[in-house]
Amino acid sequence: MKVIKLLLIAAIAFIGIVGFRWYNYVTNTESPYNEIGIELNSRMPGPINKWGCDKLHETFGNVLPPYGCQTADGRQWL
Repeated sequence: MKVIKLLLIAAIAFIGIVGFRWYNYVTNTESPYNEIGIELNSRMPGPINKWGCDKLHETFGNVLPPYGCQTADGRQWL
């Protein structure tokens, strides 16, 4: 039982850290090209990725979109 409890705590901590890093990336005001942030956002489920891309587009709408937030041609925001 203690092992399950420890694994559950570790999983919650991991999700919390990843979630914080992702949220910190999509709400930043410095650059949309942070490699870790791009990777985290591109791997998020559809609605979460869309929300992150929308937040980045609000802040950085005049630059090329990062991977995961671009159309097929790579020049337009989703």
